[in-house]
Amino acid sequence: MKKSGILGYIELARRCGGRYEVGVAGIQEQPAGSGVIFTRLWLVYFFQGMAPGFWVPALTNILGAQGLSGWVALAFMVTPLGAMISPLIGGALADQRVSANRLYAVSTLLAAVALAGAFGSLALQWNPWWFFTILMLYAILAGPAWGLLAMIALSHLTHGERQFPLVRMGSTIGWVVAGLLTSYLLKTDASPAAGYAAALAAGLAGLAALGLPLTPPLGRASSWRGLLGLGAFRLLQERDHLVFFAVTFLFSIPLAGFYMLAPQQLMVLGGTHPSATMSIAQWSELLAMLVVAGVMTRYRVKSLLLWALGLSVLRYGMSAVAGATGLLGWHIAGIALHGVCYTFYFITAQVFLDRRVTPDLRGQAQGLLTLAASGLGPLLGAVLCGWLRERFIQPDGSGWMGLWTTLGAMIAGCFVILAVFYQGAKANPRDPGAGAL
Repeated sequence: MKKSGILGYIELARRCGGRYEVGVAGIQEQPAGSGVIFTRLWLVYFFQGMAPGFWVPALTNILGAQGLSGWVALAFMVTPLGAMISPLIGGALADQRVSANRLYAVSTLLAAVALAGAFGSLALQWNPWWFFTILMLYAILAGPAWGLLAMIALSHLTHGERQFPLVRMGSTIGWVVAGLLTSYLLKTDASPAAGYAAALAAGLAGLAALGLPLTPPLGRASSWRGLLGLGAFRLLQERDHLVFFAVTFLFSIPLAGFYMLAPQQLMVLGGTHPSATMSIAQWSELLAMLVVAGVMTRYRVKSLLLWALGLSVLRYGMSAVAGATGLLGWHIAGIALHGVCYTFYFITAQVFLDRRVTPDLRGQAQGLLTLAASGLGPLLGAVLCGWLRERFIQPDGSGWMGLWTTLGAMIAGCFVILAVFYQGAKANPRDPGAGAL
């Protein structure tokens, strides 16, 4: 039987998790303090960023210490494979079936257990396939996390364009702290123990998420395609969406080389603390987030994305110069610039999607972004970068210039595609502070 009147309002209040008061005008929501929501989101992002900060920059050297250098490319293919399977389904569940905050908390806690198991198998020197199998399980469970967290944040922040980069900054700080702890306190730059620290951080993210505001689903699936999140692909029928997702996918292919190969080049050039040095990218990311929070309301999305792509070409050019000259400083400068490139592209991308799609597709749109940027793109990138590494890098450590020049040329192609084919939309006259799309 359908509820009506005061009972219906009370049921709505119960489902939405807000605080309500009865007045002359009916039931009025009394939202939680914006400062409290901001702080809780920031804390979850902090631990969410800390988890990969412990193990991703160290993975190449961890596998090398275990005598598994030949498995590095496969290792960097595992998480993208997981991100191809689960983000769209996770986004569809958040749009249609389960509150996004609860889905994030449960999946993240389970992912923490899987991550601990994966690195535990490596420490016990089990057959390497155990590590890759359990890591795949982790990747599937963790795949929807970033998209779900963005959906939650942008649903509850009162000024998304200005506040979201500041909330997202928490993950960057978490990554930086993880890198420093890995190199200077835990000294696990080449130890599976880095994975245990990552699992602990992921578990804390899941526990902290229990305090996030309820984010109920706003849609309802009418077919199996909707349940699997395949409805998000209809976004590609619009020209700008198609160009945006295509460029994001293509950009993510050479971007995989940064995480996979930059730590190794640091070691070749004489770097002694690769995990801590890689965290320089996160320091620059912090500064970039302070800037992007302001410029996002003043400049077109297309402009911000083009800036990111152009700087990415320069960033790989710096590492190429380091390879040619043997000067470590050029490579470190490129690592520092990476944080700016990443922020201006992917933070802008998440806000862009939230503003361009209807509320019932937000989770699936973020899932499609994860599929392109963390799934299919990095998967092909791992294969390509592994092949380029075998082709260019010589036993004496030379060949880095050719490798980074090739990857930089691919990003230059992305710049041309976006510049030529993306049209954009004018700013909404009812919201002049939101900027143009």
